[in-house]
Amino acid sequence: MKKATLRATYKQKRNALTVNDVDDLSLQIANALLQLDIWDKSFYHIFLSIEEQKEINTDFILNILSGKDKNIVISKSDFNTYEMTHFLLTDATVIKKNHYNIPEPVDGIAIPSEKIDVVFVPLLAFDKQGHRVGYGKGFYDKFLSQCNPETLKIGLSFFEAETQIEDTFESDVTLDYCVTPEQVYMF
Repeated sequence: MKKATLRATYKQKRNALTVNDVDDLSLQIANALLQLDIWDKSFYHIFLSIEEQKEINTDFILNILSGKDKNIVISKSDFNTYEMTHFLLTDATVIKKNHYNIPEPVDGIAIPSEKIDVVFVPLLAFDKQGHRVGYGKGFYDKFLSQCNPETLKIGLSFFEAETQIEDTFESDVTLDYCVTPEQVYMF
């Protein structure tokens, strides 16, 4: 399937989930992440969930990261350049929703992309080759291309892999893992 079709299909699938479904599936994903050998790193980038889009509830993963005393990095999106700036999440960080209901830090301690060891990547769909479909603005492809080649890219999905996304681009950055409630995919 093509990205546009997948985007529409998976938005509908997510929309059909209840709030309880989102929380239950999100907890299963967080528990599956604990089985991965990724917890010896320092800087972990995570997205803050857009509740209105029924994104994975990342609060469970935030709790794991806090419990393991990791440096948590969150982003602010610039919709003029389609780039993100990254900030360390601290007790003093003020979070505010932007025009698109994305919770973002108002400001804080900037962290360069090259310093990030692990990125938890939001997505709508993914395939068995590690390609992903997001909302289509390219924020994460730009961001991930600025990270070190060793940075682990871990997709989080409520749904299982598609066989193949037909219209991928050379600039699309593939995932290293994708974690669903049912299984962990390695690419």
